[in-house]
Amino acid sequence: MTASPDYLVILFVTTAGTNGARLGSDERELLQLLWKVVDLRSKELGHLHDVLVRPDHLELTAECQEITQVDVESLALAPPLEQALRQFNQSVSNELNIGVGTSFCFCTDGQLHIRQVLHPEASKKNILLPECFYSFFDLRKEFKKCCPGSPDLSKLDVAAMTEYLNLDKNSSAFPYGASQVEDMGNIILTLISEPYNHRFSDPERVNYKFESGPCSKMELVDNNAVIRARGLPWQSSDQDIARFFKGLNIAKGGAALCLNAQGRRNGEALVRFVSEEHRDLALQRHKHHMGSRYIEVYKATGEDFLKIAGGTSNEVAQFLSKENQVIVRMRGLPFNVTTEEVLAFFGQHCPVTGGKEGVLFVTYPDSRPTGDAFVLFACEEYAQNALKKHKDLLGKRYIELFRI
Repeated sequence: MTASPDYLVILFVTTAGTNGARLGSDERELLQLLWKVVDLRSKELGHLHDVLVRPDHLELTAECQEITQVDVESLALAPPLEQALRQFNQSVSNELNIGVGTSFCFCTDGQLHIRQVLHPEASKKNILLPECFYSFFDLRKEFKKCCPGSPDLSKLDVAAMTEYLNLDKNSSAFPYGASQVEDMGNIILTLISEPYNHRFSDPERVNYKFESGPCSKMELVDNNAVIRARGLPWQSSDQDIARFFKGLNIAKGGAALCLNAQGRRNGEALVRFVSEEHRDLALQRHKHHMGSRYIEVYKATGEDFLKIAGGTSNEVAQFLSKENQVIVRMRGLPFNVTTEEVLAFFGQHCPVTGGKEGVLFVTYPDSRPTGDAFVLFACEEYAQNALKKHKDLLGKRYIELFRI
C-alpha cells in the first residue's frame, strides 16, 4: 500500500463528440479540461478551473454542443492541447505551491478521461505527457470500497454516488463538466470524513511503455483479456500496436503479430491485456485509426493468443518487428544450410546486423526447415547491396531475395 497524497486534483474532460458513458469511443478530440484541487489534510476544496482546448478539426456534434454549451467561435481562440496542458501544469503547481515532499494525484470519474481520451490523443499528437498523468484514482472504485452496498461499478456515475450519499446536486447551478467536478468534490469530502474516513492509496497505473517478452504455450491466459486486431498496416510492429492502445495496459509480451502461410504478416494481431476491464476498453476502440487505416477490434480467446504468441510464428513476428532495421527474405535455401554460410553469402559489402543474431530460419511446426530465412541489415544501402545477389548460388541452389 502506498502513502496517501497530500492533494487530489479532480480532472474532467469533454470531447467534440460523445461524452458520458461512451467518452472517447468515437475518437473525437478533447476540447475542455476542468479541474479542482482537494486538500486531503484540511478537507478543503480549491477553485474550479475550466480551460478550452482548440481541436485540430473545429467540428462539434449536436450532442456535444447541447451538453457542453461550448461554441466553435470560442474554441477557435483557445490554445491547442499541448499549450493547454502546459497551462494546466503551471496552474496546479502554483495552486499547490509544489515543493519537496508535496504530492498530488488525479481523481477521475471512472477510467475513460485518462485512458481513453488523454493518453490516446497525446500519443497521436506526439505530446509527451508529464509523469503525473500515469497514475490516478478512479472515484467509482474508491467509492465502492467505502460503500460496498452501492450499485455495481457498471451502474455507478457521479449522479448515482451523489444520490447514494444524499448530497445536493449541482447540475442546475453549473453547466455539464463543471457540475460533475463540483459534485465529485463533495463526494470526496464526504468519503474522507466520518463515518467513512477513507484513505486514497494505491492509485491506478498507466504503463509507460510496452514490454516485449516470450510467452510459453503452457501459460494460462485469461479468455476475457484478449482481443484480435484486424486491418493493421503490413509494416506494423508490436510497438505500433501498443501505441494504438495507448492508455491501456498490455501484458508483458502481449502483442503477437499473425503471419500467413508464406510467413508474411497478414494485418492481424492478438493482444493480451492485464485484465478484462482493459480488454473491454480496447473493444471501444473498434474502427479507430492507425494512420489512415481504421482498425477492427474483436474479442478473442486465450487459446487464440497462445496459438500465435506461443509458437514459432511469433518468433518470426517479433523478429520482423525490430525497429530501425531493413529485412530481406531468402527463399530456396538448402535445408542443411548454416548461419555461417548465410553470412558468407552476403559478405562484407552487405554485413548482416548482429552477425548470427541477424539471421532467422523459418521452420514448419514440426521444426523441419522451410528453406526460407529472414536477414537483418542496418541500413537501406546494405539491403540494396544484398538484393543484388538475387538468384546467386549458395552451394548448388539459386537463392531468391525479397525486401520485406
